[in-house]
Amino acid sequence: MIYKSKGNVMAVRPANAYSFLLVSLICMCIGSTGAIGQVADERSVTGGAQTLEDILARQQGKKIDDQFRRGALGNPEVAKDITSQLGTLGGVSNSEIFRALRYGQSSITVSSAGPADDVIIQDGGMRWLQLRRGALAEYGGNLLIVTLIVLAVFYAIRGKIRIDGGLTGVKIVRFSALERFGHWLLAGSFILLGLTGLLTLFGRTVIIPLIGRDAFAPVALASKWIHNNMAWAFMLGLIIVFLFWIIENFPNRHDVRWLLQGGGLFSKGVHPPARKFNAGQKIIFWIVIIFGASISASGLSLLFPFELPMFATTFHHLNEAGIPQAIGMGTLPEELTPHEEMQYAHLWHSIVAFAFMAVILAHIYLGSVGMQGAFDAMSTGEVDRQWAKEHHGIWVKELDDKASSGAQSGETGKAATAK
Repeated sequence: MIYKSKGNVMAVRPANAYSFLLVSLICMCIGSTGAIGQVADERSVTGGAQTLEDILARQQGKKIDDQFRRGALGNPEVAKDITSQLGTLGGVSNSEIFRALRYGQSSITVSSAGPADDVIIQDGGMRWLQLRRGALAEYGGNLLIVTLIVLAVFYAIRGKIRIDGGLTGVKIVRFSALERFGHWLLAGSFILLGLTGLLTLFGRTVIIPLIGRDAFAPVALASKWIHNNMAWAFMLGLIIVFLFWIIENFPNRHDVRWLLQGGGLFSKGVHPPARKFNAGQKIIFWIVIIFGASISASGLSLLFPFELPMFATTFHHLNEAGIPQAIGMGTLPEELTPHEEMQYAHLWHSIVAFAFMAVILAHIYLGSVGMQGAFDAMSTGEVDRQWAKEHHGIWVKELDDKASSGAQSGETGKAATAK
């Protein structure tokens, strides 16, 4: 085959071109035959690169085993001498350097001494971003919307739960001033945290299209400041509420009956007996404590980046217990980079926050427009006796017995003094 150069163009004679094509086809057939004979070791045929199955699995969103890529980092010991004609040929290629950086297996020296400053490429960042913008925002937002719709439908059907016996005008002290302070500190900080958290998550997709980037910038900055600082008020309120009400919120036999009767929420004239806190309020209490502690822990991890890792140890204990394997999740990663710890903390913080907000929306509904007289308990600290008798009958009886016992003790003391 003869080529003739015409400037920068290489010309091929027609006859020779046909010969060239024929030879190329023969070579391709021979190469294909050789490859077919090595199907059992397909990875070696590709030189250690990804296979067609890997590419198709990635396109379908499936998880693949990328150990073949993580280990392909080259070997500088087999490189040619720097003084030779080809220099360091055969040592470490640019793609292998990139893989070492991507998977955190390269020795990096940086001038600062931060815990994550030597991470040049963080491989899980894109997955976290897609999950945050996609499933997290979609399912979390839908949960809150569905909760509001359910409450609206319930109110339309059931209406306000009123006091069947009518108001008596006789008041009973339900909560002290310090108890109410702890409740409103917790509630107020939670509302601010929820609103600023939603604004941060949905700011780019909802707020910016409405008011623009320039107007949203100071709003986002103020939101971040409020969210970070209100966290301390929330944790303080959580501690106060826990200390004051933990004794009254342990389950008892009356809670079973309350639950079987739906707390009287679905039927008029039904008032199952309850102590100071009924079964529904106890469920709310423990959700607040457990979710509050969990969201506080992940929040502290986010407030102090890279200093309070939690998930590698948590995943280790879960794997030992066999919980992920039992629900089909496989083995959770037990070695996480600092950035991965932060990403898991953010996702967990947001997931718990959405579930927390859905529960508190129901609590706010029943404590305000949903039930007559309920708001008085946290506004003035006093409730009408008839309200207390219908919703917390056992508690009212305990108060009456205590008052009667005290009166009898007083009369006995007076009689003894008279003698």
